[in-house]
Amino acid sequence: MSEEFTEQELHNLAMNVVGKDLEKQGFEFMSVNSQLKKDPQFVCLKNKKLHFIVVKAVLYPENPQKYNVTYMETMREHALKFKARTYYAGVGIANAINYEAPIEKGEKYIINYNGIIEI
Repeated sequence: MSEEFTEQELHNLAMNVVGKDLEKQGFEFMSVNSQLKKDPQFVCLKNKKLHFIVVKAVLYPENPQKYNVTYMETMREHALKFKARTYYAGVGIANAINYEAPIEKGEKYIINYNGIIEI
């Protein structure tokens, strides 16, 4: 019997996906926070500009591109105090064999990530 990923483990998985993407794009990490419900997860510098990135692990059938507009606007207001740009990074995660099944350790899963979205 396999063990399901916890919410924190799924969040960490999403953080790794986004972190690698940000690295490839040349973002420099100022701070990283992988604690659940503590936003933003990444505070980065790129071209001498500050960027706040909120990461969310999203389970199938939810759409990883869809975010809570009200919450992200609040986040953007906060970022503006620091003259920072705000981004949302939704990472969809599903069981590779059966999308409806839970994501379990030791089993294959699929990632649906299309990059960061500026707010």
